[in-house]
Amino acid sequence: MEDARKAGTFAGLPGWPASVLKRVVPALQVGDRDSWQEGSVNRRIFSAILTVGAMTIVVKLVSTAKEIVVAHQFGVGDGLDAFLIAFLLPSVAINVIAGSFNAALIPTYIQIREQQGSRAAQRLFSSVMICSGLLLVTVSVLMALAAPRALASLGSGFGPEKLELTRQLFYILLPTLPLSGLFVTWAAVLNAGGRFALAAISPMMTPLTAIIVVRELSGSWGVYSLAIAMVVGVILEGLVLGAALRKQGISVVPRWRGLDSATKQVMKQYAPMIVGGCLMSSTGLVDQAMAAMLSTGSVSILNYGNKVSSVVIGIGSVALSTAVLPQFSRMVAAEDWAAARNTVKTYTRLTMIATLPLTLVLVLASRQLVGLLFQHGAFNESNTIAVASVQSMYILQLPFFVTGMLFVRLISALKANHVLMWGTTISFTLNITLNYLFMKSLGASGIALSTSVVYLCAFCYLRCMAKRVLMKAECV
Repeated sequence: MEDARKAGTFAGLPGWPASVLKRVVPALQVGDRDSWQEGSVNRRIFSAILTVGAMTIVVKLVSTAKEIVVAHQFGVGDGLDAFLIAFLLPSVAINVIAGSFNAALIPTYIQIREQQGSRAAQRLFSSVMICSGLLLVTVSVLMALAAPRALASLGSGFGPEKLELTRQLFYILLPTLPLSGLFVTWAAVLNAGGRFALAAISPMMTPLTAIIVVRELSGSWGVYSLAIAMVVGVILEGLVLGAALRKQGISVVPRWRGLDSATKQVMKQYAPMIVGGCLMSSTGLVDQAMAAMLSTGSVSILNYGNKVSSVVIGIGSVALSTAVLPQFSRMVAAEDWAAARNTVKTYTRLTMIATLPLTLVLVLASRQLVGLLFQHGAFNESNTIAVASVQSMYILQLPFFVTGMLFVRLISALKANHVLMWGTTISFTLNITLNYLFMKSLGASGIALSTSVVYLCAFCYLRCMAKRVLMKAECV
């Protein structure tokens, strides 16, 4: 990549013909209508996308292998239904609390580091870890107390024995909430320092642990083996991230440094993010809960149907959003609005060109993919047909979700997270309405179709609001 930064060519981007890149990504060229600085930024983003994307592919492949092992061992029976409902609450809380903290922390963290130095950035990180940790522990305790009623509502179609199994699995999985919440923030700080590879590969520890434990112990421990493996995998992931941060000279020991202006700024941005995150992440709860109202196995069918789409979407959205947030944050700190506008235009074009044909291919090959991946052991042909229908509906969201993340990161970097809060409010309401309408005629496939339609609407909203917020920042 260094040669490509020095020369006005695409020699450092192997596998991409120069003629194609000149048409698709003109902003990557030097000496064209964009400045050298803008071109260099876009190439750094592209390099980061390749790095994160490659690592994420490895993680997703291991995660897919885990799903194949789980499908072979448990099929779509009551045990897996119970595990999925039990893991919903911790996983949603992790996404909301830790994910929201990252979007609120990283723009300010980079601004403080660029303007005041690494020691000031360390003080901010240490204080935010205290706030995040207290919130995670508090939420964990409240969830433990509310679990009996909450799980009964989520698993409204479960019988007494199945519901009791769900409760037991929930309490085993609950420690993943404070641990994962903390470790996600550690990974974000590594990304802010340009250390993308290790942060992207570390999540592999959890599915890899699950494969080993389920294969060896599921015969005697049943679905409990999967729950225990999740906890052990998260701990291993944290050990890897902690070692990487210490190697970079960043302390992972939480210390309260006082409520200074930087910490207040993070807290101010965090409030709307957590409201929006609660609403958006709860769509998964709503989808699973509404699937539980359908026939037996519908929760598992919905879960399996989302596997391939989540792998592809995860690779694209994680790579893109991880790469652009630090760069957008630096552009905003330097008030380089031209570079921000150029980057948005470049990668909107690129992601649409990449994802639209891929979406068509995946829809057409949906049944073959499900059969190849899951039709083994307890997973039979009728399961394949049902899951393939759900999968086709989920895949339709691919171009809108991935490209939408570009606008989400720009809005976060501009510290306009209230815009995201209102967007998720609209999406949450729309999701419930469309779920109800579509599931009446299409069953679990209707719930998946609802998700894709919601992300199409969210994409339109985010694109419009990102443009408006950027124009407002330029005028200040």
